[in-house]
Amino acid sequence: MLNAQNFNRSLSIIRTLTSKKIIAIRREDQSVWERRAPFSPTHVRKLVKNGIKVIVQPSNRRAYPMQNYLNAGAVVQEDISEAKVIFGVKQVPIEQLIPDKTYCLFSHTIKAQETNMPLLDAILEKRIRLIDYEKLMDEKGQRVVAFGKMAGIAGIVNILHGLGLRLLALGHHTPFMHIGPAHNYRNSSMARQAVRDAGYEIALGLMPKSIGPLTFVFTGSGNVSQGSQEVFQELPHEYVTPEMLRKAAEHGSLTKVYGCEVRRRHYLERADGGGFDPIEYEEHPERYVSTFSKKIAPYASVIINGIYWAVNSPKLLTIPDAKHLLQAPHTPWLPTSKGAPALPHRMLAISDISADPGGSIEFMNECTTIDTPFCLYDADRNKDAKSFSGPGVLVCSIDNMPTQIPRESTDFFGDLLLPFTHNIIQSNAQEPLEKHNFNPVIHGAIIASNGKLTPNYEYIQELRKAHIRYKSTAESNNMAKNVLILGAGRVAPPLVEYLHRDKTIGIMVACENKDLSDNIARTYPGVESTYLNAIETSDSTMEELIERANVVVSILPANLHPRVARCCINQKTHMVTASYMSNQIKELHQEAYNAGITILNEVGLDPGIDHLLALECIQEAQNLGGRITSFESFCGGLPAPEFSDNPLRYKFSWSPRGALLNTLSSAKYIRKGQIVEISEGGELMGATKALDFLPGFNLEGFPNRDSTIYSKLYGIEDANTILRGTLRYSGFSQSTRILQFIGLLDPEPHPSLHAQGPEITWRQLICTLLGVEDANIFYGNLTMHISERTGSDYAVDVLEELGLLEDTNVVKCGSPLDSLTHYLSSRLTLGTCIYLTVTLLHRFSDLN
Repeated sequence: MLNAQNFNRSLSIIRTLTSKKIIAIRREDQSVWERRAPFSPTHVRKLVKNGIKVIVQPSNRRAYPMQNYLNAGAVVQEDISEAKVIFGVKQVPIEQLIPDKTYCLFSHTIKAQETNMPLLDAILEKRIRLIDYEKLMDEKGQRVVAFGKMAGIAGIVNILHGLGLRLLALGHHTPFMHIGPAHNYRNSSMARQAVRDAGYEIALGLMPKSIGPLTFVFTGSGNVSQGSQEVFQELPHEYVTPEMLRKAAEHGSLTKVYGCEVRRRHYLERADGGGFDPIEYEEHPERYVSTFSKKIAPYASVIINGIYWAVNSPKLLTIPDAKHLLQAPHTPWLPTSKGAPALPHRMLAISDISADPGGSIEFMNECTTIDTPFCLYDADRNKDAKSFSGPGVLVCSIDNMPTQIPRESTDFFGDLLLPFTHNIIQSNAQEPLEKHNFNPVIHGAIIASNGKLTPNYEYIQELRKAHIRYKSTAESNNMAKNVLILGAGRVAPPLVEYLHRDKTIGIMVACENKDLSDNIARTYPGVESTYLNAIETSDSTMEELIERANVVVSILPANLHPRVARCCINQKTHMVTASYMSNQIKELHQEAYNAGITILNEVGLDPGIDHLLALECIQEAQNLGGRITSFESFCGGLPAPEFSDNPLRYKFSWSPRGALLNTLSSAKYIRKGQIVEISEGGELMGATKALDFLPGFNLEGFPNRDSTIYSKLYGIEDANTILRGTLRYSGFSQSTRILQFIGLLDPEPHPSLHAQGPEITWRQLICTLLGVEDANIFYGNLTMHISERTGSDYAVDVLEELGLLEDTNVVKCGSPLDSLTHYLSSRLTLGTCIYLTVTLLHRFSDLN
């Protein structure tokens, strides 16, 4: 039996425990459409039965009426300050935040989203403990509490509705016209029935033939994708692999639609070397680029995007990608007429369920709303229009799609959240976080506590600083100097790294492949990335970029330098390039002088550093009274010997095309007083000679361009031998000549390699280049043809080791040279773990 003292103590403990178990469900006010709640009346009833007091702020907007919550045992009142833990769905107005409370909601702050930083600042100032549903994850990093599936369901219903309206604007009535927006249906079952009805008409063959087959691409396999696909499967459908997508898009049936689920491995690959490693990608996403715009998007009618995009990850689609994709497809086999027009482009609509402005889909820079769910993105003008007519792709990017099916969304979300509630309600924001024993899922989702960001989320502050630096760079004239780098190839990252050391230099990288420049910008905060097609863009567009810079560094192909130079002259901006000075550049000397600018050429390794070292030696000899009678120079950037294990004995640290094209160049030099000329087209590799320099390296060299001009430039007019050459490991020239004899270094277009032509394997291409009509001949007969063409049995070894006799498809780039370049750029790339040696030999003879 309890005595009075013990009874009072027990009663006190019970009251204390009970007082801690009070939670509140706040009223949603972020949008007039927001009708969801974190818990349904059914969930509230379970909480109340477990001794938890549930306060519900009154709201007539909720899909579940207040009476249902009252019947479940909740207390409906305006004041929720009694609760230590407050549950909501979307962001809370700053003025309504109650200090020293625990808030559970979607804060949209983990990427340092600019619009929500004032909210985060207020949370820190008011010492609120913030638990973000988005970061409730299991040990595998998978979200455990989300509306994802409901977003997927609403997202595809919305885009099917929009697709019907867009096709109507393009001149086609389709069964999709009878599908309404998701919120028009009482529940998802009614929406599915509408989709099913449309599918019935499609199966009857009632789709216009002139629009061709329709393909739906689903990114990822998570909850969003699964929800979308469940509804999609109500249509008559067939799933195809990414490899089969093109065939389905061009020659599929009109009595069904085609679905394709795309995973990361299908469109992500290393920028340097190709391939996809999921573990490496998680740790270093900046090393990867997206090929989605080339491999997947050209064959997609509708894209349903629900992937999570991290700040350093490659984008799924960029602004330049959109311009390329929104071009007319070549489908002459489709029956068209004035009343039955062809589609202006294959890609018709995008449902960006991720609703992440500027995220995985770069041109989605602002979410649409339930009031205005669609916009038409015109890639040529990079502008949105609130219309279904006109040029562009239809985009739906509502950021609160689940609220269009609010009751099911509330039920679904609450079922996932309820198991974690008892662990969450122990939270007391007035006490240090260390005093709590949250389970790992909850602990990992705590963004802020006790007036500061938790250790896992301190990066948000760094992101904010980086955003500020980026913004100031983009807007800025605050930098002492601004450098514009044209091109983002292999040379760009080390150049940016060097310039980035000086924080007074503003850096912009402009490139046609914006994934590459974006990767650089992500690696070096404050660097700006922009799109530039240096071939197709107008002079005025290029000059707008140049006008902002003090210096332009062009690492574009050398044939584009003259155009860049003229634009620099017009804008009175200095220009630097590592390329040889061409006659076209030389002709601009007076114009550059009149503009008061310098156009500096030949400041790389070779040409560049070799010039400086040669002149240093020459001038030293001349200062001592000597006279140079012979000058030979060889230079090469080679992989360390242990990495030269391929027939070319070479790895590409710069443009593979440039390196291979140089082997076809002409050359001119002076040997013992006689001018020696080598014609272009392949003779150069026959002029290779073994070098006794560093014999352990087994080097060879061949002449490089016109060496005779350096007689005057170097001040060695008396020299009877002047030769500048390229260094390679022995075996390079022999293997290169084999590639020449086969025809693989031909820069002219080849009909078998037309981008729109049929697929062709490397083995088939070799047969074609050899003139062998039957590509299915015995392998032994093929090798015999190769030996006969090249005059060497070693040729077979070269082609085999390079993988050029395999039945793998060629990425067709128009010409044999360009196709081989693309292939070798990944097969023989200079990876991050491969050491590069720079070898430079200057050999002089002087007469004292």
